[in-house]
Amino acid sequence: MKLVRKDLEKDNAGQVTLIPEEPEDMWHTYNLLQVGDSLRASTIRKVQTESATGSVGSNRIRTTLTLCVEAIDFDSQACQLRVKGTNIQENEYVKMGAYHTIELEPNRQFTLAKKQWDSVVLERIEQACDPAWSADVAAVVMQEGLAHVCLVTPSMTLTRAKVEVNIPRKRKGNCSQHDRALERFYEQVVQAIQRHINFEVVKCVLVASPGFVREQFCDYMFQQAIKTDNKLLLENRSKFLQVHSSSGHKYALKEALCDPAVTSRLSDTKAAGEVKALDDFYKMLQHEPDRAFYGLKHVEKANEAMAIDTLLISDELFRHQDVATRARYVKLVDSVRENMGTVRIFSSLHVSGEQLGQLTGVAAILRFPVAELSDQEDESSSEED
Repeated sequence: MKLVRKDLEKDNAGQVTLIPEEPEDMWHTYNLLQVGDSLRASTIRKVQTESATGSVGSNRIRTTLTLCVEAIDFDSQACQLRVKGTNIQENEYVKMGAYHTIELEPNRQFTLAKKQWDSVVLERIEQACDPAWSADVAAVVMQEGLAHVCLVTPSMTLTRAKVEVNIPRKRKGNCSQHDRALERFYEQVVQAIQRHINFEVVKCVLVASPGFVREQFCDYMFQQAIKTDNKLLLENRSKFLQVHSSSGHKYALKEALCDPAVTSRLSDTKAAGEVKALDDFYKMLQHEPDRAFYGLKHVEKANEAMAIDTLLISDELFRHQDVATRARYVKLVDSVRENMGTVRIFSSLHVSGEQLGQLTGVAAILRFPVAELSDQEDESSSEED
């Protein structure tokens, strides 16, 4: 994402002009947009024209519209973003108040105006415009006959390819069918890796599987690379890291990212940091439940006691339609930071973010136990009864 211009007033009202450059920038833009914002962007509109003879025709014309945002639709697989709203600025082709849907396009700038730019939104712009925040981790999660080739970016886990091949069982005295099918499966996975992984950007490729599938696959891949003199794979051999996972499904990627060998290798990536924080939370919940809270009310109470060491919060909560509810989450984030706590904003498109979403989307690891909270809740509920 490229920041063209930023005009903010003292009260944090104002506008920002940005150019999305990568598909992932659409995800960042989706998180920046809210109902009620003003979006100015180039779009194509079908316009009816009448000639001197009275015949009516229609042309598609590119024009720039300013919409008051009413609905936002994001397609996570195609990374496409459509914004629907009403026209709020004079335009020769579109009447004031007329509905239009703008599809934001890569490398075309747009201007977003808000009445209030909060700290979470401004931080996201900084992250989106930082070139270091690119997809530097790839993963191949596999089992016999099933593989997912994924890109792990700081904001999302993108499944780039799914390979499925029916592999017959080994038969006594005859394994040829099984071996041929397995070879065909491995070959398709190798092709998917070459097609979807950009080795100039990716620092590490995780190959995760149960059993010996990963070892057999890597042996096959590099033997073939030597036979065919595949320089791309041979030059990047050191980037491949084999780890255990329970299956070849996408959700098993979290286990692979939790592996200590992986954590040390990916210590500088945001995705690994999120996974570690969630892992620490679960361990704390198991061993010291008084130092692991989840749910907004509990976490807010812990924050009032200045007890929060690490706040785990899903970016989904900042897309809440209710302004007051959204402001409550932003206030919590700002308050934890003021109290010298660490804030980790999880992407709801990451495996770890999905897990956090199942825990209400907000959780905290505390500096010290806060036991009286549960007692207060019990007292208040008994009073209500």
